[in-house]
Amino acid sequence: MAHELAEMLVGLTPALEGAARATDDPMEVHRLSVGGGEAALAVVEAALTEAEIKPVSVAGPPTDGAVESIKAARESGRRVAVVSNNSAECVRAYLSLNRILSVVDEVVGRPVLRPDLMKPSPHPLLEVASRLGVPPERTVLIGDSVTDIEASRAASARSVGFANKPTKAVALAEAGADVVVVDMNSVARAFAESEL
Repeated sequence: MAHELAEMLVGLTPALEGAARATDDPMEVHRLSVGGGEAALAVVEAALTEAEIKPVSVAGPPTDGAVESIKAARESGRRVAVVSNNSAECVRAYLSLNRILSVVDEVVGRPVLRPDLMKPSPHPLLEVASRLGVPPERTVLIGDSVTDIEASRAASARSVGFANKPTKAVALAEAGADVVVVDMNSVARAFAESEL
């Protein structure tokens, strides 16, 4: 996906060729597209959103313990939101396909035409806290990337780092995660036991 977006961006803004072709991260290509002006940004974002939605049907099931965590949070009286650097359309399609959209109160995806407001910016977390009607410091973000933890800290939210790969545990802890887990089932148990 990153390669295809880079080629598209280079066709629109040749001056960005070096940077666009140097990354394998489609979100980074999206961020770079700002340098091509509003038209380039809009074209790249539309292509990125379309490319995210297409593979949803073959993306596989949710991470083991994730659905249980969502349901345990709801059963303990909490509200649940999904905050993502992917498009809201992509997130909703995935949640719907896996029959969990109905237990999610809010979805905040990538801000349209504003890649500068994607995580690690606190913007998405502040937006979801506002929609839920709670102060950010009363929220907990469960994330598997350093940018998730950075966004949480910037928003004054608590964070659970999910080390879905062994190499991530140290990075998430160093980024300032309040807790690091290696198994989402432990998150479900913590919600059920009111430890989160």
